[in-house]
Amino acid sequence: MRTMIVTGASRGIGAATAYLAADHDFAVVVNYHQNKSAAEKVVSDILAKGGSAVAVQADISKEADVIRLFEEADRTFGNLQALVNNAGILERQMRLEQMDLARLNRVFTANIVGQFLCAREAVKRMSVKNGGTGGTIVNVSSIAARTGAPGEYIDYAASKGALDALTIGLAKEVAEEGIRVNAVRPGFIYTDIHVSGGEPGRVDRIKESIPLKRGGLASEVAEAIIWLSTEKSSFSTGVFIDVTGGR
Repeated sequence: MRTMIVTGASRGIGAATAYLAADHDFAVVVNYHQNKSAAEKVVSDILAKGGSAVAVQADISKEADVIRLFEEADRTFGNLQALVNNAGILERQMRLEQMDLARLNRVFTANIVGQFLCAREAVKRMSVKNGGTGGTIVNVSSIAARTGAPGEYIDYAASKGALDALTIGLAKEVAEEGIRVNAVRPGFIYTDIHVSGGEPGRVDRIKESIPLKRGGLASEVAEAIIWLSTEKSSFSTGVFIDVTGGR
């Protein structure tokens, strides 16, 4: 059985991805930071349908936690074939001149340093150069990487821009080693992350400016992630799928 690690999988896009991955016969490592009960519900739902899953707590902004996460995946399932770099944080909407160093350190450590660490551990296991059998990495970026999110959270946008650069560079770096690296850029999706930004109803406020005239669902983003994680996208690497309703 193939194994997939989904970071930040206790809710939203991560949880939707975990469910869909199990439907595609992946054994799923449901990573979570704090919400143990939500992660365990995802696991129990997957198990109830005959799938394989385990919840593993790890703060991906901490190197020791990342290493432990991958080691636990090795011990539980082995055969790591896919990593979904989904975990990330969003802080309250504000302008740059209001942001302090502590906030910047939190955002960049959680949203890009952690993704580098997870990708590193995945490459160590997947690369045919290291004795692996290949695999896929899908980075969950954001439309903010293209828009810059002015007046709201340009720090978050910058971290996602860095994630896009990681996607392009790593895709080329490991292409000959059996690993494909791609990204999905969601935008205007109904998830709890908008609460962290201080505006729970943000999607409804701006949905009329979206060509499709509605917000997106986490399950719609998961479909793109799983396509990039399977052999159906076998000739795609270093590419981006925007799930943004046309924006």
